[in-house]
Amino acid sequence: MSTLIDAIRKNKFVVFGRAGMDMFATPIGTKSEQADVFQADLGGSSANICAGLCKLGSQSALVTSVSDDAVGRFCINKLQHYGVDTQYVRSVGGEYRTSLAVYESSMDDFQNVIYRNGAADFQVTPEDMDRVDYSAYGALITAGTVFAAEPSRGATFRAFENARAAGLPVLFDIDYRPYSWPSAEVASDVLTRAGEASDMIIGNDEEFGFMAGSLDKGLDMARHLAQRNGRIVIYKMGAQGAITFAEGQEIRTGIFPVTPVKPNGAGDSFMAGLLAGLAEGRTLRDAVLRGSACAAIVVSKAGCAPAMPTPDQLDKFIAAHDGPTEV
Repeated sequence: MSTLIDAIRKNKFVVFGRAGMDMFATPIGTKSEQADVFQADLGGSSANICAGLCKLGSQSALVTSVSDDAVGRFCINKLQHYGVDTQYVRSVGGEYRTSLAVYESSMDDFQNVIYRNGAADFQVTPEDMDRVDYSAYGALITAGTVFAAEPSRGATFRAFENARAAGLPVLFDIDYRPYSWPSAEVASDVLTRAGEASDMIIGNDEEFGFMAGSLDKGLDMARHLAQRNGRIVIYKMGAQGAITFAEGQEIRTGIFPVTPVKPNGAGDSFMAGLLAGLAEGRTLRDAVLRGSACAAIVVSKAGCAPAMPTPDQLDKFIAAHDGPTEV
C-alpha cells in the first residue's frame, strides 16, 4: 500500500473519462418541467473529479473527446476555468455529441435526464492514449463509464498497460451507469476485468453487488478484490458510511449528515476529497472522511463542479458540522 500512497502524494493525476454539460434548474427546489431558468456548468464524472481535485489544490489532466461544436468548446472552457489541463482533450467532428445532463436541485422525485446518443467521449482511441506523457503524473484515474463502448473500452485498457509500464497505479471508480452499456452481462464482465487490473477500487454496495452477480455478494466481492497485496478497496454504503479494505484491515467510517438537494456528484467529490487528503499526507481513515465531507457538501448545493469545495470551505464544513456519524 505504501507504493500506492507514495504515488498519490505526487498530487498530479491523469484522468480518463467524459466531460459534459450540466444544465440544472434554478433556484433550488425548482422542478425541471416548471423551470424558467437553467444554469449551465461542467459535468461528467471524470471532469467533475478533475475539477474537484484542482479546487482542492491538486493537479489534474483530462483525457477525453468532445464534440467539435459550441457545447464541446463550452466544456473545454469550463475545464480550463477550474484549472484542469486540457492538452489531451480532442475535438471530434461528424455526428458525435458531448453528453448533456438536465436535472434539478430537488429530492422530491428527483429527475436527471441524460442525453448520450452518439457520445463523443466514446471516440477516444489507443492513439490518444499513447500521446499521454505518463511519466508526468503520479497516478491514473478512470471512471467505469469509459468501458461501456468501443473504441473507448479498448483504448482505456491500453492506457492501463501504458500506466503500468510507466509505474503508475490505476485508481478505478466503478461508476456503473446501466444506460451506457449494451447489456448487464457485458458490463459485469468488463468492469470486473477493470477492477482486477486496478490498484484502488471505489464503488457503492450496488456496484460491487452488480460485479458479483448479486447485491448480497457485493461485500464479499470487495473483500476478494482487497486480497491483492498493496490494493485499497473502498465499499460505500450510503447513509451507513463506508468500509475501507487495506492491508488486511477493515476501516469503518461514517458520513456527515446534510439535507441533500440532489444525489448526483457525490461519488466524484468523494474521490477528489479522498485523493487530495492522501496527497496532503493524511491517514487513510482521515482521507476517507474528507472524501465523505466533500460528498456531503456537493449534494447539499446546486450543480456538481461548481459545488466542489476549496480547502478552506472543506475545513470550515468539517469544523462546524456534527459528524461523522458513528459506525
